[in-house]
Amino acid sequence: MKLNKYIDHTILKPETTREQVERIIEEAKEYDFASVCVNPTWVALAAAGLKDSDVKVCTVIGFPLGANTPAVKAFETRDAIANGADEIDMVINIGALKSADYDLVLEDIKAVVEASGDKLVKVIIEACLLTDEEKVKACELSKEAGADYVKTSTGFSTGGATVADVALMRKTVGPDIGVKASGGARSYEDAVAFIEAGASRIGASSGVAIMNGAQADGDY
Repeated sequence: MKLNKYIDHTILKPETTREQVERIIEEAKEYDFASVCVNPTWVALAAAGLKDSDVKVCTVIGFPLGANTPAVKAFETRDAIANGADEIDMVINIGALKSADYDLVLEDIKAVVEASGDKLVKVIIEACLLTDEEKVKACELSKEAGADYVKTSTGFSTGGATVADVALMRKTVGPDIGVKASGGARSYEDAVAFIEAGASRIGASSGVAIMNGAQADGDY
């Protein structure tokens, strides 16, 4: 297993500095991670730093609350891609989902999928705020909207990925789209457990520790 290519090396805290972003770019190149995941303000910096590598630039849209309108999320997506983003991790309209306004949830995801063109779209469902039935519905709507992945968590709510959530999401979407586990992998063993449950990508600020067999203290 090439564990490094499962990892989106992530730094999303609001107080993140340029120096910290530059460090994770260098770490991502050293370990040949799948991507770095940064806030939109850092996309151009990451794209420049990674241009001679095969590490992708991932960014977040409607983050972390998901409560922006579809038009705003679509604009944000186009702007991120213009700045060099390869992958888009969007947060669904969680309140709309919990209100059973499924048309709005579908419209919201479709707006980002359409704005992304040929770029990869991962849909963050924020599983810690949902019932199992809502998790299933969110995954079904993501698949219907044409997303490439469903993703467990922002890392900024009440909890991160669980093995049970990853397994449920994989069962719901089937084998043809990805499942990303975020906010729960702090060791090599955690990462392997998520992959065995069905994850095809791991979002973690502790990618280096995971690769080195250490236990990380990170909260994403």
